[in-house]
Amino acid sequence: MARVSAIRYRETVWSDLYPGNQHTVRCLQPAVLAAENALELAPKQRQRTVWRLDGGAGSDEQLRWLLARDYHIMAKGMSGVRANVLARQVRRWDPFHEAAWLGQVEPPVDYGRPVRVFVKRRLKKGEFRHSYYVTTLSLPSKGCFIACYDARGGAEVEQFRSDKSGLNLAARRKRVFLAQKGYILIIDLAHNLLADFYRKALVGTRFEGYGLKRIVRDLLAMPGCLVYEADELRRIELLSRKQNAGDLLICLERYCSGE
Repeated sequence: MARVSAIRYRETVWSDLYPGNQHTVRCLQPAVLAAENALELAPKQRQRTVWRLDGGAGSDEQLRWLLARDYHIMAKGMSGVRANVLARQVRRWDPFHEAAWLGQVEPPVDYGRPVRVFVKRRLKKGEFRHSYYVTTLSLPSKGCFIACYDARGGAEVEQFRSDKSGLNLAARRKRVFLAQKGYILIIDLAHNLLADFYRKALVGTRFEGYGLKRIVRDLLAMPGCLVYEADELRRIELLSRKQNAGDLLICLERYCSGE
């Protein structure tokens, strides 16, 4: 499964399902093009957009393709062999944290635009392990770059794990490939509806710290009823014995009023 997410808004921009034997690098271009379409990214907007990629998508071909489309990149290189070669070219290692060091080298290939290349050395089980990173961003230090790169993990924590626990993404499986793809799209729809509810109803309340699982389990699963008059929602009644009922009613009124 591949996904493009907007962490600030807790939204899923695009998702798709691929065979288990398809490498991540082959999913990048469809993901980028789909995100461009969903967000309606004009060329000037692409120049202010940064793609943070892990090593699975960091091939030279894909990085050149992104740079040719005027994006910025913050990417981990795919090749472990190249990382070891670049490590031998580092003239100065700066401590990053315990058992880890950072160095900078010249780009190993022409990416079509100016880039900076960093090498990370870490000590694991008595041996040095290396990885390298490519970026177009101008940052004050190598450590600042690694900190920004590591922030990409928000999508996994915020959305994949939340969908698995809150919407039972991992618990339900379809035997037919297209059926599973359809199920993922339904999960995306539910996810984005809940993201909209969170942003419009819960931000600024005592429920602001709730994740997707707690929203579904502790708030939206509360017993109650909707009262309609002339096909219009007039009143929401919740079981008063539930501890969150009073505060949730205020949030629901706020959400329904569109404030």
